[in-house]
Amino acid sequence: MKKYDLVVIGTGVAGVTAAYNCREAGLTVAVIDKRPFGGTCALRGCDPKKVLVGSAEIMDRIHRMNGLGIEEGSRVNWEDLMTFERSFTKNYSERSEKGFLSAGIDTYHGTASFVSESEIVVNEDQIAFNYLLIAAGAKPALLHLKGEEYVLLSDDFLELDHLPKRIVFIGGGFISFEFAHIAALAGSEVHILHRSSTPLKNFDQELVALLIKRSEELGIHLHLNTEPTEVVKIDDHYVVHAVENGKNIEIECDGVFHGAGRIPDVDELNLEKGRVAHDKHGITVNEFLQSVSNEKVYAAGDVAASKGIPFTSVATRESLVVAENILKGNVRQLDYSVVPSIVFTQPKLAMIGLTEAKAIEKGYEILVKRFDTTNWYTYRRTHEAYAMNKTIIDKKTGKLIGVHILGSNADELINYFALLMKFNLPYEEVKTMIFAYPTSASDLEYFL
Repeated sequence: MKKYDLVVIGTGVAGVTAAYNCREAGLTVAVIDKRPFGGTCALRGCDPKKVLVGSAEIMDRIHRMNGLGIEEGSRVNWEDLMTFERSFTKNYSERSEKGFLSAGIDTYHGTASFVSESEIVVNEDQIAFNYLLIAAGAKPALLHLKGEEYVLLSDDFLELDHLPKRIVFIGGGFISFEFAHIAALAGSEVHILHRSSTPLKNFDQELVALLIKRSEELGIHLHLNTEPTEVVKIDDHYVVHAVENGKNIEIECDGVFHGAGRIPDVDELNLEKGRVAHDKHGITVNEFLQSVSNEKVYAAGDVAASKGIPFTSVATRESLVVAENILKGNVRQLDYSVVPSIVFTQPKLAMIGLTEAKAIEKGYEILVKRFDTTNWYTYRRTHEAYAMNKTIIDKKTGKLIGVHILGSNADELINYFALLMKFNLPYEEVKTMIFAYPTSASDLEYFL
């Protein structure tokens, strides 16, 4: 049996920071992954996805500017695009493992499983630890659908050699909307099936309604209140059977993809033997990201039932906090109060803080300011038909408690508001700032 000061299960951003920081501090460290080293974001998530989003942005802008000095004619060559995308992921796993080894961190390939509160097994290797960080990430939730074996995952979409001409996405969240926009702007017929009447339910529904309208203009068919019941394979295509508003429907397609949410990837860890409490949200942790039932164990990222949203940026910070708490003895808690969320559609949808509905539910007396920005210079110059900014202010304190943005620059603009909210910057002071013009930041002084 080999023993380490710290063992990390998972080599994505939730694990890598803690591994390197603890090794740099002199601890003996090992990392374990059942999949290629590098984690979801870098290999099969946000990084390769954003490469594909880039093509969608270009095509959308060409369409919008048609007749305004730009002539249509360009198209997405999916095969070439995938070659470009793979240039970002090629050899990433090998580089990741070499980085660990050069830092003096031992690496193990395989599925980790607890055998006691302080021991795990990987393949034939028995490993003891003083501390263990579970950073195993998440996996797609089961759809409990007949013919589910024909449903491909988001990982598969990001590895498609050829884009299907007709695509069905099951679920109306981030993944489905982002991939639907990519596929539609690349020329596919796209359908999204969503069980309820509120897709992207955590976002401001007024802005979501505008995004839905734009999605439909791009040729995306959104089926709300629709429950898929079966996927049938017929020769080289598929038929999705569903119930839409009480009526049976059938949709023929060339590919069906899972976009209906993810769950913590803990099933193979044998957590009971490690006395690690968990629920449907993941590993149950305290404010220090430490297991509430086994003090040797910490958890970070999508696998942890923390207050954090399952985002890469949150996972990175949680890993940093875990490292500090292991090294110094539970001295650090993470502030989750200001975390931006972005849907990389065309246009993008971004938010931070509370929606109107949530603010009212929490008892705030609010002031809501809406700005239809389609005729503002920033958006008019690129002929955007849908652009809106909404700010939500607590009347009692005058503080900004929510911001919601729809527009091509929403991903960058929301970060400026994050700074305002995080550091409680007086808005009157922000108005004295001289920003470069014309830029998105130069619009800030008009939003409050």
